[in-house]
Amino acid sequence: MPSGLAGRQRTVLALVCAAAVSTIYGIQPVLEAAGEDLGLGEGALGWLVAAGQIGYLAGLVLLVPLGDLFDRRRLITVHLLLTAAGAGVASAAPSGGIAIAGLALAGLFAVVVQITVAYVATVSPAGERGRNIGAVTSGVVIGILGVRVVAGTLGELTDWRTVYLVIAGLCAMLALAARFTLEADIRRPRARYGQLLSSLGRLVVGDRLFLSRGLVAFFLFASFGTLWSGLALPLGDEPWHFGTTEIGLFGLAGLTGALSAARAGRWADRGLAPSVTGWSLALLAASWLLIGQARSSLWLLIVGVIVLDFAVQAVHVSSQHLLTTARPDQSSSVIGAYMAFYSLGSALGAITTTWAYSAMGWPAASLLGAAYAALGLLVATSTRRFTAPPRTQQPSASVSACPPGGRGRAEISG
Repeated sequence: MPSGLAGRQRTVLALVCAAAVSTIYGIQPVLEAAGEDLGLGEGALGWLVAAGQIGYLAGLVLLVPLGDLFDRRRLITVHLLLTAAGAGVASAAPSGGIAIAGLALAGLFAVVVQITVAYVATVSPAGERGRNIGAVTSGVVIGILGVRVVAGTLGELTDWRTVYLVIAGLCAMLALAARFTLEADIRRPRARYGQLLSSLGRLVVGDRLFLSRGLVAFFLFASFGTLWSGLALPLGDEPWHFGTTEIGLFGLAGLTGALSAARAGRWADRGLAPSVTGWSLALLAASWLLIGQARSSLWLLIVGVIVLDFAVQAVHVSSQHLLTTARPDQSSSVIGAYMAFYSLGSALGAITTTWAYSAMGWPAASLLGAAYAALGLLVATSTRRFTAPPRTQQPSASVSACPPGGRGRAEISG
């Protein structure tokens, strides 16, 4: 049986997730300053944002499955160092092309986040898996939302290059911390790299649990992306006219909500993941009633942001718990494939929220975010029969993964 994680190990792994994911989102609050410094026109600014996302999507497919073949502690260390290298290149870039290449490199190896989650799922006893996944993935939320506050402040006090210099240094230090804090995760591979890649396609086609959770993630993060890609639009417009620092502070409200969902992992350990998913998605849809009031009430907006991020994190942790429990021998591959749905959903939300806002304003964007949440709830409700809650409270229970062509249900024997 796995020996579990000590408190200091959970802390290191949460910080790994925060630092790695911040390389992708750190450019957003300082985008205009970076473009001006690098001599990029408005039409080319989008490449600075897209570079990390493109690299990340490639890493999900090509790098994350390596976690099912090699020692994940070593992969975490090496990938963090390479993430630091990419951030360092971006911070020192003399031109836009080199900055884009550095951001793409950092994004490619930022998938260390998914290898970290798979490591946690593997070394955690069944009864602690959800709690540990929830604690460590809280670092992802800290990275996505917290970097908006930190980068905005650093960008105004110094310049945009300092943001990525700090991120590079943090990733390098965490690589050393991971190497000397974590235990080795050596296993005997049951498949070759090519077989793992081909198995990802079979997951989508033949595993109903995976497909249902992937579609839930797609709509979940489309709703999430609608908020965080578009919130600056109403806040920077009438009647508020906020600057980047003030807008970045709204990330603190998101952090409050997401970190409040830490108990979602414990609920999943008790077999409540399907129920948590259902009421959290309903809560997500309802939060848009408050977020839609952004032009008239900041207090209603703040409450809505807190509720939204609580709901997103609760569903996200529950899904990862179910998937890693159902396929313990493929935890890296299944998390990587699941996060591809996350990336596509986030991109959809980012694209459609600006379109909706330009066409009909923030109420239309809010209606869009609520619609994505409702679609996620519809998928979760209609596919709930494919989800078997893991009965981890029984020490004698053993979990076996279903075959690729099966119904995607975790089979429990006691």
